[in-house]
Amino acid sequence: MMEKMFQPVMSSFNIEIPKSIVRALKIPQSNVICRLKEEFSLHLYSEGYLSFGKARELSGLSKWDFSELLGQKKIERHYSFENLYEDIQFVNEQQHSDSHK
Repeated sequence: MMEKMFQPVMSSFNIEIPKSIVRALKIPQSNVICRLKEEFSLHLYSEGYLSFGKARELSGLSKWDFSELLGQKKIERHYSFENLYEDIQFVNEQQHSDSHK
C-alpha cells in the first residue's frame, strides 16, 4: 500500500527579520514593511514564481502602481500572445455589451 504524503496548506506565514538587519536597511523605519513587501513581490514576479495579479496583491499596490513599479525597476511584464488575445476579447465583449445598453 502506497503511503500518501500531504503537505499542510498555509494560509499565511511570517518571516522573521532580525532587528540588526532592519536597522541596516536604507529604508525609513516607518516604510520598512511596505517596501519589503514591494521588493519581495517584484522579485517573485520577475522570477516567474507569481503572476502579475498575485504579485500585485502581495505588494498591496494598485494594478497601475504595480505596473509603474515594474517599469521603474526595468522588470519586463510577462505578457504572451495568449494574454493579448484575452485582452482583445475582453475589450470587444465590453464594447459589445456597452452598445446594447
